[in-house]
Amino acid sequence: MQYKVATMKLSKVVPLGFSAIIVVMAINGVISKLTVNSLVSTASEVMHSYRVQTKLQELEETLVDIQLGERGFILTKNEDFLQPYRDAQKNLANNFKEAKSLLKDDPVKSRALEEIEELSQQGINTLTKNIALTRAGKSPSQANLLEGKRGLEILRDRINNMLQAESDLLAKRQQSVREAEEFSSFITLGGTILGTALGFIIVSFVVRRIVKPIDEVTKIITTSSTEIAATVEQQERTASQQSVAVNQTTATMHELGASSRATAEQAEAAAAGAKQVLILVDSDAELNRQYGKYVASESSLRERVRQIAREILRLSEQTNQIGTISTLVSNLANQTNMLALNAAVEAVRAGEHGKGFAVVAAEIRKLADESHKSAEKINSLVIEIQKATNSTAKVTEEGTKTVESIVEAIENIALNSQKISLTAKEQAIAIQQVAQAMNTIEQGALQTASGITQTKNGTHKLNEAATTLKAVV
Repeated sequence: MQYKVATMKLSKVVPLGFSAIIVVMAINGVISKLTVNSLVSTASEVMHSYRVQTKLQELEETLVDIQLGERGFILTKNEDFLQPYRDAQKNLANNFKEAKSLLKDDPVKSRALEEIEELSQQGINTLTKNIALTRAGKSPSQANLLEGKRGLEILRDRINNMLQAESDLLAKRQQSVREAEEFSSFITLGGTILGTALGFIIVSFVVRRIVKPIDEVTKIITTSSTEIAATVEQQERTASQQSVAVNQTTATMHELGASSRATAEQAEAAAAGAKQVLILVDSDAELNRQYGKYVASESSLRERVRQIAREILRLSEQTNQIGTISTLVSNLANQTNMLALNAAVEAVRAGEHGKGFAVVAAEIRKLADESHKSAEKINSLVIEIQKATNSTAKVTEEGTKTVESIVEAIENIALNSQKISLTAKEQAIAIQQVAQAMNTIEQGALQTASGITQTKNGTHKLNEAATTLKAVV
């Protein structure tokens, strides 16, 4: 069974997933950076507002010190009250300078500060006149005192207005800082959650669409390789059995060849004996015509015919042995054919790994068929030999009745013996061919066993690779 691992390849899914995470993190980083910059800018503006407030409060305190110093001196005529007045007057110019530097980016407040500076200078001039009149022993007029007091109060009101405006601005900036902090926290937390969720989705997608199918495929590969290994082991055992059967067949063929050679030798000996008997019969017939010694010649001829009968009986027994061996060869050929058929079936089940083995199995079947045909041919030859020997035996038994029958039987014996000799030679040639075929089968079986061993090693490596892939997944 084939499985579709995933719609998208792992080499595409992983880069896309991590690219999405990187994009989200980059956007989160950019927004966080902008938010932090805004937060820093707003915080800087808040600090600037605090500094402006502080400087305006210092201006107010300086003006208050100037007013208190002037009033104390006028009331007590004591120069010690003028020391705060003098110190405040020295600090006033520096405070205005620093305040202008802080408010230089705000034209409205800068103009307001300049007006306050002008009014403060006018008020200080009025206070200075009052102090000079007091030193001269004159009392300042009530109008001058009220003018100086009213001028300072106006200055304080304007400074307080600026402080209030700066406080309102400070409150807005503090609100902006809080909003920037909240937005930064939201972006940071939201980006983290989004990146984590996206990573979880990508991991889930990879596990569901890629890792699980790959794991299933590795399980199938492991199972298949295990089955192939078991099949190959079975084929190896089958090939070993086939090799043993071929060895037995080869040994049987050698025995059959030896028996055939012995049969041929015996047949040649029988033919020679028959010719000799024929010569003796002719000789005895001539002697009988010349000397009339028919009885003695008949006795000698009967003994020779009996000897021939015994030789033919032995030949018949050996022919039966050849038939038994031929049957055994036929059975071994059938067994080899069945083993080759089983090997071909197992090779088909092995798939790509068993193609070479299937070819060898087909060749083994062909050789087994040739062995079976050779065995059938041997059986046919044995049947002919048995017929010939039976016919010879019958003729020999009848040859004991009359000399003429003996002569005819002997002639038949000679002819049949020649046939036996030729048949035995053909049988020996056929057996030699079968032996060569069995040697070929044996070589093929050895090659098959070697190929199966290589296939087994290959499937073992495949199993290891599948196990490694499963561990990696």
